[in-house]
Amino acid sequence: MSLLRLRAALLGPARLRGGGIPWSVLRNYSASAKEKARRNTVCERTELLEVLKARVKQLQASNVPEVTVNKVELASLGNDKYQVPLRNVVAPSPAEEQPALMGRGESPARPGSWVEKLKKEMYIRQLKVERKLSIAASQPGNQANAKPMRKTKAKAKAKKSLKSPKAKAAAAWSRSHAGSHSVYAHGKPRVAAVKEGTKAERPQRVLEDKDSSQYKILQQTIQSNLECFLFLQQPGEAERFLLLYHSSPVKRRLLNVNAYNIVMRSWARKGRLQRINRLFSMLESVGLRPSLDSYAAALECMGRNQSSTKAIRRCVQQLKNDGFHVDELFQKCLFEEDEKEKVLRAIRVVQPNYQLPPPPKPETCKSSLLQDFYSKELQERFQQQLEMELDNTITIESVESTKPLTPQAIKARKLLATLRSRWHDSILQALQKSKLSMSKFKTVSGYNILYPYLCLLPDEEYVGIMLQILNTLSPQGESLAVLARELGSKVYNRYITQRKLRSRQLEKVQEVYKDYIHLLAKDSQPDEYLPREYWEKLVAEAGFGPSLNLKDCSWPYMLLMRLGMHMLELLVQAVKVPRNILNPRLEPKLIPVLYHIYSFRSSWQVGLIKPHPIFSQIVSDAAETMLTFNSSAIPMLCPPVPWTSPHFGAFVLNDTKLMRFVDGAVQHQLLLEQCPPVNLHPVLDALNQLGNCAWKINQPVLDIIISIFNDKGNEKLDIPPPVSEAPRPPAAPSNSTTWNKSQKHELLLCKKRMAEMHSLRMDALYKLSIANYVRDKVFWFPHNMDFRGRTYPCPPYFNHLGNDVTRAILLFAEGRPLGPKGLDWLKIHLINLTGLKKKNALQERLEYANEIMEEILDSADHPLTGRKWWMNTDEPWQALACCMEIAKALRSPDPAAYISHFPVHQDGSCNGLQHYAALGRDLIGAVSVNLMPCHVPQDVYSAVAQQVEEFRKKDAEQGVKIAQVLQGFVSRKVVKQTVMTVVYGVTRYGGRLQMEKRLKEIDEFPEEYLWEASHYLVKQVFNGIKEMFSATRDIQSWLTESAKLIAQSGRTVEWVTPLGLPIVQPYYRSRSTVLNCSMQNLSVKNSNSNQKPDTVKQKNAFPPNFIHSLDSTHMMLTALHCLRQGLTFVSVHDCYWTHALTVDIMNQICRQQFVALHSEKILQDLSEFMLEKYCSPGRETRALWQKRLMEQLSNVPRTGDFNLKKVMDSTYFFS
Repeated sequence: MSLLRLRAALLGPARLRGGGIPWSVLRNYSASAKEKARRNTVCERTELLEVLKARVKQLQASNVPEVTVNKVELASLGNDKYQVPLRNVVAPSPAEEQPALMGRGESPARPGSWVEKLKKEMYIRQLKVERKLSIAASQPGNQANAKPMRKTKAKAKAKKSLKSPKAKAAAAWSRSHAGSHSVYAHGKPRVAAVKEGTKAERPQRVLEDKDSSQYKILQQTIQSNLECFLFLQQPGEAERFLLLYHSSPVKRRLLNVNAYNIVMRSWARKGRLQRINRLFSMLESVGLRPSLDSYAAALECMGRNQSSTKAIRRCVQQLKNDGFHVDELFQKCLFEEDEKEKVLRAIRVVQPNYQLPPPPKPETCKSSLLQDFYSKELQERFQQQLEMELDNTITIESVESTKPLTPQAIKARKLLATLRSRWHDSILQALQKSKLSMSKFKTVSGYNILYPYLCLLPDEEYVGIMLQILNTLSPQGESLAVLARELGSKVYNRYITQRKLRSRQLEKVQEVYKDYIHLLAKDSQPDEYLPREYWEKLVAEAGFGPSLNLKDCSWPYMLLMRLGMHMLELLVQAVKVPRNILNPRLEPKLIPVLYHIYSFRSSWQVGLIKPHPIFSQIVSDAAETMLTFNSSAIPMLCPPVPWTSPHFGAFVLNDTKLMRFVDGAVQHQLLLEQCPPVNLHPVLDALNQLGNCAWKINQPVLDIIISIFNDKGNEKLDIPPPVSEAPRPPAAPSNSTTWNKSQKHELLLCKKRMAEMHSLRMDALYKLSIANYVRDKVFWFPHNMDFRGRTYPCPPYFNHLGNDVTRAILLFAEGRPLGPKGLDWLKIHLINLTGLKKKNALQERLEYANEIMEEILDSADHPLTGRKWWMNTDEPWQALACCMEIAKALRSPDPAAYISHFPVHQDGSCNGLQHYAALGRDLIGAVSVNLMPCHVPQDVYSAVAQQVEEFRKKDAEQGVKIAQVLQGFVSRKVVKQTVMTVVYGVTRYGGRLQMEKRLKEIDEFPEEYLWEASHYLVKQVFNGIKEMFSATRDIQSWLTESAKLIAQSGRTVEWVTPLGLPIVQPYYRSRSTVLNCSMQNLSVKNSNSNQKPDTVKQKNAFPPNFIHSLDSTHMMLTALHCLRQGLTFVSVHDCYWTHALTVDIMNQICRQQFVALHSEKILQDLSEFMLEKYCSPGRETRALWQKRLMEQLSNVPRTGDFNLKKVMDSTYFFS
């Protein structure tokens, strides 16, 4: 059975769907047709009015300073609209608020009597709850602020509600806060109004569909609340919260055994067995079966309070009756702190000789592609890394710090320090006041959803997070959505760190890491164990203590947004500055430092938070030289923790996802969790191999770059100049009404240019400052991947995927001698970087390097004062670094023995087309992209340009005007981008824009023909590719059509890579949901699997995503086999790096693995996997669409007769 088919069989047909439905859909109000029509009219009028207002503000903004357009007014914290999301969902009745829980002194009863007692209690409570719910259903949503209604009306409605079970359910689901989302912060009143008007659809639909991702997100929300109470050591609050759901037949459906288990764990830590007994009875009463975690909590509690042998024996017997084994407790449960020891103590009371089960034997991945593959300084670095992650942030010196301090800067810094001290106190006060009002509110009418999340960390930490956001805010401002997400995420990350500390997980990581570094310290290749296998072995040997995988405790995306918005509102409200601080003549009035304004982006009105010009001026004058980053933004100072599962790896403490995906998406994580762990081993090992490459800084090159950066930059060398070098805006006329249209346009362009320059300058500042911080250190980049399997370094600013400047300052920390051919490879690499001899053979490039050796040595010795040959190359900074390396090697006594740290690159030749040509065994295509051996490299871009030129000549002879105009303008450069991106799914529309951009760069081309010429050229490029790569177009069409039919059937496109990585395309039709906040309503776009798939995106994205998944598979195979051979290897997608000594070995491995990959029946396996997944077998009568889909998926494109083994001898396949 093929790998794809086996994978499908393992996963089964019933796969969970990710995503979620907005909570607002769950509102249950009815409205008559007249009422709806009236509301719609109001909506339309309101929308028109708001749009006109916004337009007026926008027009004002072009003449008046932007800040004066809007003044921020905040509602008092106690009345925040969004503080009530679960108020109606969890508002308890008086009966619920005082549950008759068993006290410490009560004796445990038999389970049977507990159930009877509980049923009686439930029945009595249920009558009260239903009466309460029916009354609630007849009242407006926000009871806390509702005005008293007439008694007669309330009674009438209550009676009516009692008759209607739907009305009872409605009250339980009046507000929402969950879903899978990407956010656009805009104030479109239309969305809000429509939401208020339509509040329809019954909650039962969500509750009945237990496989829907919306249902799972609601469960996740409840469980994250219970986890908060567990962390805060408040078992009573946790149980009270649980009872609010347990007591309602409607809400109870959201509870699964995990929710009860969290409360059991809370009581187990306190040794309160009676409470756990009660929770077991509650489980039984609602028809849920205890899980292993339930028994683990009970036994932990018994071990903690040293219960009687009889009680423990009864518990162990019940565990066995439920089909579990004692060993499974230690094999499958995740433990924190001393939980494991307490469970073992309880077990040994009844089984004194019980021993922990032996660790499982390491499983070997069965992929045919890998059948032969699987068979004291560092400790100090680990401590440094740990300290940095414990602090969550790190403050480093900026590279601008070398500039002399002016008196103005000293004065501004003192002023800023004073203001920050005041702001700290006022934010702290606002936070405490907010929490106090929430805690009072909580006792009156249930739970405020945010309150426990504001208690997880010390108040000072919340204040520190808010001040950090304030300090990094750009003068142009930032959208509310981005700031809210950042604030919420920072709190979540610190909470995870605290959980790891509290659970003693960190102690265990330290202990295991101490032994793990012995493997990494060995110079020889790892014969017996891979890093992941060695780590797993050490963890198993460590035995006791907490599990290294935390129980899943991720917060729903909307919860992060709510928390972030609340903190943002506190920040805007609390931070003020005297108006006369820079101009004493003004009145000494306190004004907000941050303003809430609106801006138009396309047709959307977007809410921004923008600093007042006074604050921006003080920050600019202070010219501070310290930069603060999250610890995860800095390269690691010790080797990363190896990836062992989708939940564990990379940083020591920082929470890192194995797979990157859009905010709020859950379907990728679900797929990874369902995937058998052994199928992920190759991917995890490849990521570990990339992450274990040690790096250091090329200090001479960094110093030159910093000197140019601090001397006004150089745009030609890709070093951005400071904003002070931006073009000056036109002077304002004496009468502001006399601005003409061109002046306004010029002003707008100046503002745009300044914003771009600020952004580019800050990006370069961050990169160079981080590089300068680690200039004397060895460091590592932990890796993760996107949903297609493409790998990326986790630190976002400074890494080897960066631009020419960043790559030039990176060297391998490990040095290797050049060997007999290493110097030649350095010279060839240098010529590749210049872009001068792309069409020449390698030998010719080497000869050219020797011819211009004088220029190379001059560049190395006098980079800024000599002839500056290096500046006129495609990649100037990498070329300069290579010149310096060649100079050092040539001047060493024995170049072959010279120890080189320099990475040499080998690039794929239009790698996407290489994969297509190999898939289709397309002979003509294979020759064009260097799969066939040739004496000189074949250039596919020149070949397409030549083909297009032939089409143009024919048309010109036939009198086609635009073909005549284009004479002399069809070149490799014009067509290159479009040819490169055709394989990745570029449309004719996108291709035309690319062509237009290239033609604009040619000064001589007549501007009036731009549109027509680009339209003509893109058509000819597509025709040329179709003629040259016929098999490629067939495969692309087959993939596109298959994806279209799958999406039209209501499913998303899924596949599994040849290495066993499951992939799903996350493209759905999005809907907007409104997040009510006092500052503005955020419209949150839902992109979740409860929506229908976006057919256009699904079909257009499938071919490029599938090819990306193949190129990542090829890279991972190469990485794993390079690891086995002891090579240093890293990649930038289809560009592979290694030492000059090992280029030839890497080239051989790279070709072997490409041939091995494409020797698999990739398209056939894909077809079989999709037929099994999307066309259910055994039905005699099939729907028409299913027959069409079966026919399409079965009709795999035919392949040509290209001999794949020829790749082994192709010099220019990667070169």
